[in-house]
Amino acid sequence: MTDTENLKVALITGGGTGIGRAVSLALADSGFAVVLAGRRKEPLEEVASEISRMGQRALAVAADVADEQSTRALFAKVESEFGRLDLLFNNAGTSARAVPLEELSLAEWRAVMDVNVTGAFLCTQAALRIMKKQSPRGGRIINNGSISAHTPRPLSGPYTVSKHAILGLTKSTALDGRPFDIVCGQIDIGNAATAIGSHVSQGALQPNGTRLVEPMLKLSHVAEAVRYMASLPLDANVLSLTVMASAMPFVGRG
Repeated sequence: MTDTENLKVALITGGGTGIGRAVSLALADSGFAVVLAGRRKEPLEEVASEISRMGQRALAVAADVADEQSTRALFAKVESEFGRLDLLFNNAGTSARAVPLEELSLAEWRAVMDVNVTGAFLCTQAALRIMKKQSPRGGRIINNGSISAHTPRPLSGPYTVSKHAILGLTKSTALDGRPFDIVCGQIDIGNAATAIGSHVSQGALQPNGTRLVEPMLKLSHVAEAVRYMASLPLDANVLSLTVMASAMPFVGRG
């Protein structure tokens, strides 16, 4: 086990691209050793190399958060490598085809729930086990929710349901973690400029049936928001934070 005195360790799921990559670099810049998890090893290793060039420690681990054994192996690697975990960013997520619910297959539904809900649960569960027993005790969990945790887009049933579930997971974790100095908050992001959100900038379906090219939010603003949440002492918590492109049609949507 490595000497971990004064070391802050963060684990980011879906850390190889998009929001995960931006947040990983921001946390490394704030002094965190960063563990990057995701299904594809190559992008994780690219981000890990960037962090290493910043003078911070980084570890890339290929893992499928929807698989219990893979998730357990991921957190065992974190514990053996660093001896503790101070921050978990539950960021990994996926979506389904934009079709009416009756046209969606059960396999497509389950694929979204497996990653977005079960994956976040398995990672939270593993993080809690480490945070409760480590010394000093405690830690922080930040869940990547979505504006869809509050208001859906058309034809987004599985994704919307999964993000409503994340809101419940956030509140339950925040409550149950109190006696152990474990805090949990959620960031709801609107129209981040990522590959998965590129369709929004090209014309997103609106409730009235029209398509609208919507403004996008720079990833740097998302990363700074997560960095702020992560910077707080454990006696302070941002339970809910929404960061979005100012002019996106969210307030008053529908």
